[in-house]
Amino acid sequence: MKFFWKKPLWKKRRPFCTAIVPAAGSSTRMGGINKLTAEIGGVPVLVRTLQAIDAAQLVDEIVVAASEAQLVEIAGLCKEAGLHKPVKVIRGGATRLESVLAAASEANAKADLLAVHDGARPLIRPEEFDEVVRCAQRTYAAAPAVPVTDTIKTADANGLVTGTPDRKSLYAVQTPQVFRSEILKAALQTAVRDGAEVTDDCGAVERLGKQVYLTAGSRENIKITTPLDLVVAETILEQRGREV
Repeated sequence: MKFFWKKPLWKKRRPFCTAIVPAAGSSTRMGGINKLTAEIGGVPVLVRTLQAIDAAQLVDEIVVAASEAQLVEIAGLCKEAGLHKPVKVIRGGATRLESVLAAASEANAKADLLAVHDGARPLIRPEEFDEVVRCAQRTYAAAPAVPVTDTIKTADANGLVTGTPDRKSLYAVQTPQVFRSEILKAALQTAVRDGAEVTDDCGAVERLGKQVYLTAGSRENIKITTPLDLVVAETILEQRGREV
């Protein structure tokens, strides 16, 4: 008698992918500016982010996690974006981890993959988003990253240098970070329960002992964190305009 092992169903078809957009931050380093409503080329940062995700071929729906105080405003930006894919705005949590977990819980039950992308990364190209999703289809957990070019130092609380890591093995990780749905949910639930201090979703998944693979990121895929980043983003958009 012959036995034929069945491959997981999600490998036989294009996985349903939900994009999760954390948008509940406080913009503490923006000098009083809300980074999500700040404009780049006359368009709010969050609107640009959502439009790029909406144009990605491998994304099926979008779930945005907003703070309670900004729910109405964020919903208005989603409407302004003119999205073609289903979009849902939900109340985020007190921390980024809690916001992503809340959004993951609201994802379509059919979602095989969850792609977490910062609301303040408006310059991601749709094809770049799709490439990370493809990598996650093969590996279960993937994120874009670029090699670190600066020399990195470690130091103690007094500023005394304690080491110089080899930058050949250092990467600056970006988003979207894409995971098999059940892996990310389990990782987030565990991290929230343990009160773990992780700075990204990959960190939560790594705590479970799961492997995360890096794919080539783009230095244009910057995160708006300070007012200077808005200036840099404007310059990148102008350069893209000249390329057309």
